[in-house]
Amino acid sequence: MLNAYLEELKRIKLLSREEELRLWQESRAGNPEAHHRLVSSYQPLVFKIAAGFRLPESQLRELIQEGTVGLLEAAERFDHTKGIAFSLFAVHRIRGRMLDYLKRENLVRTLSLDSETAEGSGISWAECLVSGAVSPDESVERDFLFRRVHEAMERLTANEQKVLTGIYLDERTAGELAADIMVTPGHVYRLQKKAVRKVRGMLSRLMADLKKS
Repeated sequence: MLNAYLEELKRIKLLSREEELRLWQESRAGNPEAHHRLVSSYQPLVFKIAAGFRLPESQLRELIQEGTVGLLEAAERFDHTKGIAFSLFAVHRIRGRMLDYLKRENLVRTLSLDSETAEGSGISWAECLVSGAVSPDESVERDFLFRRVHEAMERLTANEQKVLTGIYLDERTAGELAADIMVTPGHVYRLQKKAVRKVRGMLSRLMADLKKS
């Protein structure tokens, strides 16, 4: 079964930015084929995250199924008009679903939950856990913080967003990103540092304001 799934992944073609935007527009207009194609095009992201846990094949299949549920949930909630990359929006819900499965199966003990999901992200694995016992107040607070994180990302330039998404989510090299946005690898690193400082600064101000309230 896993081999068949991997063969399907090989046949998936990356969508261009323009093509993806068109599909989001059609999906929101009620076109189920456009929605299916969008979700299918991000299946490699689900597999990439699942493979990082290095589990036996039987558990890996379950993890992929959980991640796909997270991908579907993210696709339902995503607002393409905000200008943020879908991979950035979806990755935490995908990982959260996977971690929830690992927790249920008593496999989460093998992870360091205090470690970051990606170096420099500032978000721990524990924070990604999906809990069925979230109170209404916690849900409101989580959604509020989630929106603020995305608002911070939206204030970055297009290249800064692309660099952060590429390095922290897609695990692309500076050389690959440099070729995409037609700059030098050194400039990619400068964009990365600048974008991280911006996001941290905006979130630091937010947390300071919350402490005062």
